[in-house]
Amino acid sequence: MKPFLKPILLATSVAVMCSCNANNSKPITTDLTTAYHAPITNDQEQYIKVALLLDTSNSMDGLIDQAKAQLWKIVNELSYAKCNGNSPKLQIALYEYGTDNLNADNGYIRQILSFSDDLDEISKQLFSLTTNGGQEYCGQVIQTSIERLQWGNNQDDLKLIFIAGNEPFSQGPINYKKASELAVEKHISVNTIFCGDYNLGINTYWKSGADVGHGNYMAIDHNRQTVYVATPYDNEILQLNQKLNGTYVAYGSVGKDKIREQQVQDVNASISGKASGVSRTVSKSTHLYTNSNWDLVDAVSNEELKLEDLKSSELPEELKGKSTSEIKAYVAAKEKERKAIQQQIQELNKKRLQFIEANNTEEDKNLEQAMVNAIKTQAKKKNYQW
Repeated sequence: MKPFLKPILLATSVAVMCSCNANNSKPITTDLTTAYHAPITNDQEQYIKVALLLDTSNSMDGLIDQAKAQLWKIVNELSYAKCNGNSPKLQIALYEYGTDNLNADNGYIRQILSFSDDLDEISKQLFSLTTNGGQEYCGQVIQTSIERLQWGNNQDDLKLIFIAGNEPFSQGPINYKKASELAVEKHISVNTIFCGDYNLGINTYWKSGADVGHGNYMAIDHNRQTVYVATPYDNEILQLNQKLNGTYVAYGSVGKDKIREQQVQDVNASISGKASGVSRTVSKSTHLYTNSNWDLVDAVSNEELKLEDLKSSELPEELKGKSTSEIKAYVAAKEKERKAIQQQIQELNKKRLQFIEANNTEEDKNLEQAMVNAIKTQAKKKNYQW
């Protein structure tokens, strides 16, 4: 029996948000020629930062499938968070541990993705995960994520580790209590998710790890299929996704690759089920889905780029030879169109959620619900609201 899926999503180590104490089938994969660069965190801003540490040893395929299917539902829950009227920023980091093909000298641990707000990249990495046998060292992967990730110095940030697996928590050369205590010193909560029986997780120290780390202990059925409640609004939301994609204006050296990646992750979400495709579309209508590094609309809206500074070679074909004023007008029109589509999606999603609540009779006991419950519990301590 070996723990579960590799870090994705965010979800799973994720990072995001603004603090209340502040004033303010097989998946498709791509091989991008440009390297991904993690965003720089401003310590004056507040974030929810989530690091997801996933056991990718044997028997964790069900958990990986849950993560793929539920990534966008987790993102959507986080998009509703408010603090002093402000919406938080989100970052997610991913680690895998416990697989034989990882370096034994490093404790069978690999960082998949450092803290990132690039939701398409997080999805891409999640869909690349596979499982294999190995040694699962929980204490070591916790300590590694604490030491190697850029957690920032703002004590008002919501900083969370989620570690999931099903082997004894006490294995490995680094004492899990020491690792959890180190997390608490740095204002990071350690949440443990045991894949299996609740009492067995207690007996194998998963609850102890959460207690020492001031986090939540949870047990889930990682082999349970995600429940899909079809609604009358799903097809219309998916149709709006196609219109939404038409508002993106790729620029720069990575633009063409990233706009293709956006479409690839749309397909990957649909492979996980219609509900996942709908949830991804909803995520794309929120403030958490931002792509200033390749989309002109986001870059201009977020004031991260001046159109006057762009070279002609960095523009898409439809804008080459245009004057700066013409480009500004084009981008402004796309932004207006996008906001209107996103508003339509949000309104349909409200009706969709009401329908699901009225028609879902099954009790949730899965990765998404475990993470959301833990995040909300710990966020209340800093006066976050949903």
